[in-house]
Amino acid sequence: MKAKVMVTLKEGVLDPQGQAIEGALRSLGYEEFKNVRQGKFFELTIQGLNKGCAEKKLGEICQKLLSNTVIENYRFEILD
Repeated sequence: MKAKVMVTLKEGVLDPQGQAIEGALRSLGYEEFKNVRQGKFFELTIQGLNKGCAEKKLGEICQKLLSNTVIENYRFEILD
């Protein structure tokens, strides 16, 4: 199985990198794009687990390692 994890800053948390990207887009003439937020993307291969167990363990590693749950949200998808 493969898993895809997306980690993003929580609403209200300052995102200087997103602001810099938004400024760069404006300077390139792409003024239609607003409120840019950046995040992290992880792709993992899972072996030897059923889908339910994989979801449980993936939730654990998202909370313990892949995200800072004080300022970040995460979501994941498991692909067969």
